[in-house]
Parts: sequence; structure tokens; C-alpha cells
Amino acid sequence: MTPKEVLALCRREEIKAVDLRFMDFPGTQKHFTIPVNTLTEESFEDGFGFDASSMRGWQAINESDMLVVPQPETAMVDPFMKNTLAMTCNIQDPITREAYAKDPRNVARKAEAYMASTGIADIANFGPEAEFFVFDRVWFDQNEHEAYYHVDSAEGQWNRGKPPEEHPGGFQIRHKEGYFPMPPSDTLQDLRTDIMLTLQECGVNIEGQHHEVATGGQCEVDMRYASLLTTADNLLRYKYIVKNVAARHGKAATFMPKPLWNDNGSGLHLHFSLWKNEETLFAGSGYGGLSELALYAMGGILQHAPALLAFCCPTTNSYKRFIPGFEAPINLTYSFRNRSAAIRIPVHNSSPASKRFEFRCPDSSCNPYLAMSAVLMAALDGIQNRIDPGMPLDKDIYDLSPEELDVFPKVPESLDVSLKALREDHDFLLRGDVFTEDVIDTWIWFKQTHEVQALRERPHPWEFAMYFDA
Repeated sequence: MTPKEVLALCRREEIKAVDLRFMDFPGTQKHFTIPVNTLTEESFEDGFGFDASSMRGWQAINESDMLVVPQPETAMVDPFMKNTLAMTCNIQDPITREAYAKDPRNVARKAEAYMASTGIADIANFGPEAEFFVFDRVWFDQNEHEAYYHVDSAEGQWNRGKPPEEHPGGFQIRHKEGYFPMPPSDTLQDLRTDIMLTLQECGVNIEGQHHEVATGGQCEVDMRYASLLTTADNLLRYKYIVKNVAARHGKAATFMPKPLWNDNGSGLHLHFSLWKNEETLFAGSGYGGLSELALYAMGGILQHAPALLAFCCPTTNSYKRFIPGFEAPINLTYSFRNRSAAIRIPVHNSSPASKRFEFRCPDSSCNPYLAMSAVLMAALDGIQNRIDPGMPLDKDIYDLSPEELDVFPKVPESLDVSLKALREDHDFLLRGDVFTEDVIDTWIWFKQTHEVQALRERPHPWEFAMYFDA
């Protein structure tokens, strides 16, 4: 939409408030609201001021003033707020009017611009499969003398032995048997359909919804592929709608990668392809029906994967997902069908236009603008430097000897390891000024200080089970 069309939409829908939204640096969506009569055509150029020093990882207090500039193409009538139109915004410096380097959406815009400048491709399409859990009840706390969490779901296997008045039905889902169950075992069908229909009403194209593998309410609603920036915008909309629909049903949704021990975690599998002049660049006669260019793109992603995971798997909890036996991608290799490989080539459609590969490492705790921009930059580096992706992993990993498995590099074991890899390997991200040294430095500092070190300092409940009687 144009600014004029946004204003017309406000009149037509009797909008009274405009919600201005943006993504902070670590990856949490923020907002503030203005009365609709303050939104003019000039607002889409002039923007609105706010205090950026209160945003994590952004401005110092002596240079706090910044601008949010609404983007008309992101406008939607909010399905949860009364008479409210929502728009995603870019962040600008109020003096120079330059796009802010630490604005994640600006990083994504620069990544697309850099891709176009190389002449390699004009569109990078991403199709995300975002998994999440929906719990009936959640409570947790951490302080100086106690640490605990408790999640519950009527579907959870742990409730099979409870009295009927607490959890009636007897149709609880066994661990790792939650893929495509029918109601009454699947208690979340109507909730997922509500999410699917709400997303469609808000302009997000949806391909389907289903229950996922884990017990205790694991779900997936699949979005149709789109360009990098559009997909990142849609993922913000997706998480907002999922959480609010769940709340409307009296439940709590989480995109935490591994909320349950001993069952599958939640990923953000990214289906990726490059296009030029409306034709795919990934169809060919190579392995899995891919082109040489696609294999080089794969090679770049695999070579830079330890550094990429600092953005794609950006929480300490992310690495608890990478455990053998839970369909997690633990090997930094590729395969035609094998889901234990970091990159999988789907086989269900032989159409050239459908040729793509699936990067299975990311999870939905990531900042999608930064994560997908980093993936694109790694793929472009692979193409520019003709990086060989190595040998595929086509066998069942459980049939391989330790010596055979040692040939394939593994995903990093912790966020700390990924951040160190990013420190040593980030030159490919700096091209085209897409990421800057300041962005990289701030990301590593923030994650090390506020997450890695914070977790390292605190006793873990399982340590009491192991060591209290030492």
C-alpha cells in the first residue's frame, strides 16, 4: 500500500489508533501507539521520535533520540486491539536521516541490496517452518535461593496417570509420537485453525497447520515462501498472532527451542532458494536435482555454519535441541532426505520451480532479520568463492561407526562456542556494509554478558540432584 491507501484504509475501517512496531536488537518486537489523526502522508517520511537508549544494545543516553518511520506496505488491521491499525517501522537517525545500522530490519534491507549488486540473484526466497509449543499452564522463577520451572499440557504424557478430574480423556500423546495425531489426542486443532485463519486475514499466506512430533502441545503452522524482508516481517506477525490466539484460548505459546527435556525441540527450518528474472537458479542436474550454483550456496552455509548459528540459534537453550535421536540437525553436512543433516534437500516435488534446500539448524528464538541476512550472506560467499559442500550424508547416522561419523563436522555445542566462531569468522558478513563491526561486536558482547555469563553464574536444579550429597 501507499501512504494514501493506508489513510484511506483507516477511514474505511474506522481506525482510531495506529500501533507503530519495530524489532529491537536481540529480537523482541516493540511498539507504541498514536491517535490516528496524527498520522499524515508526511508521517511516512518524517517519522516519529522515541527514546532508543531504553532499547537493549542500542543508543547511549546522550544520543538517545531516534525515529521510527512507518512502512505502508506492512499495514494491517490488528485482530486483537480495538480499532487499531499496525505498521512495522524502520529506524532512522533524526539528524542525518540515515538508516540505523543496528536496526535489524535495515540489515535485511542491506542484505537484499547487496545481493542485487552482485548480479548473482535478484530475489532470495525463504520459506519458514516455525515450530512452537502451546501449554495450558506455565510458571517459573529464578532468584538467589531457588530456581524452578513448570509447564503443563493436557496432552502431556506425564498426565496419563492423573485422576480424571484433573486431566480427563486418557488420550495423552506419548513422547515423540505427536506427529499428525487425530482428535481427541490432538487437543489443539481448533486453536491452530484459528491461528491459520487469523494469519490469512492479516495478509500472511499459509500452506497448512498440524501437530508436531513432541508431546505436550507442539505445533506448526507453515507460511508460504516470500522474499527475505517480507518473510522476516511475516515472522514478526506470525509470532504475535500465535501468542495472542493462544492467550485468547486461555493458553500460553512459546517459541523457546527446548522447553521439554527428553523430547523434540522446536526449530525454524528455512527453505531457501535464489531467483533471477523470475527464474529459479537452483534447478539443475547435480546432487538432489540442484544446480552447481545451489551446491556452492550450500557450501557457503555449511562452511560458515558455526558463525551463522550465533544469529540463527542465539540462545543458550538453542543448543539443548541439538541432541542425537530427536530429529535435530547435528551434522554440518547435507543430504537428500536425511533430517539429521544440517541441510536437507526435499524430494516431494520434482518441479524445477520448487528446487530449494532446507537449512534445519535455526530456531524461532532468533531475530529473523539478522538470521536470514546472515544465511544469505553465507550463501553468496559460497557462490562467489565456489565453496565445495563436501560429501553428502545419505546413511542413517545410527548405522555409522564413530570413525565414519568423525568425517562430518558437528554443530557447535553451546552459544559460547558459536559466538567465538562468529568473532573469528565474520568478514563475509561485512560485505556491502550489510553487517558492521559495531553490529557484530555489540551482538557478541550482549549475548556473552547477558546470557552466557548469566547462565554460567547460576546453580542449575539438576546440579542439586547430582552434587548435593557430595
